[in-house]
Amino acid sequence: MIEFRGLSKRFGDRPPVLEDIDLQIPTGSVQFVIGPSGAGKSVLMKHVVGLVRADSGRVLVDGEDVTDYGEKALFKVREKVGFVFQQATLLDGLDVLDNVALAIAKRFHVKRKVARERAMTELERMHLQPFAHRFPADLGAGVKKRAAIARAIALDPRYLVYDEPTTGLDPIAARRVDRLIGELKGRGVTQIVVSHDLASILGVADRIAMLHKARVHIEGTPDALRASADPVIRQFLSGSPVGPM
Repeated sequence: MIEFRGLSKRFGDRPPVLEDIDLQIPTGSVQFVIGPSGAGKSVLMKHVVGLVRADSGRVLVDGEDVTDYGEKALFKVREKVGFVFQQATLLDGLDVLDNVALAIAKRFHVKRKVARERAMTELERMHLQPFAHRFPADLGAGVKKRAAIARAIALDPRYLVYDEPTTGLDPIAARRVDRLIGELKGRGVTQIVVSHDLASILGVADRIAMLHKARVHIEGTPDALRASADPVIRQFLSGSPVGPM
């Protein structure tokens, strides 16, 4: 599992972004991390791969304390943990197939032909073979996001972290991403999803952690979230512009 123990982070003299965060993400689960903008969701996830360093507390991956790892040790952690950023970050000069193949060639040190064969297999699994030879500039946002997921999963991670995977997508494209998350769960990939998308949150998650005022406000199942009378939860679910958030 991935585990945060008493994790705290602030930037400069500003109030803490995260304060004493305790959270366990069990192997094989789909864990959503939600909350208002600026609640520290993305900052929390970046601690897993060392893109942000904790001020205090610990981060554990598969029981291994990675909090103070240097770049060389973090490379091994990053082989386990795929990261899909809010922007697809595809290379514009390569078609979809070669975007995925390049990552495979670099990660597994295989020749281009082998990498392309593996990449095509992954694109087929992700239902992206019709777009294999198209360039990012010619693709819609939903296809680009799915291609970025295909590239991440082609590297055979144990964990996959998504930062707002459905932001900016139309409802049909967003639900396609949700289905991909479900398919990857069936393949045993532990997934952590930072999201504001209620349809995803309530339809895909096994468990949900809500961050509010730098802390974990609630952690539980989608049913527990729906049933909660907590005013912060009710405001988030209703989208009301007034209230305690």
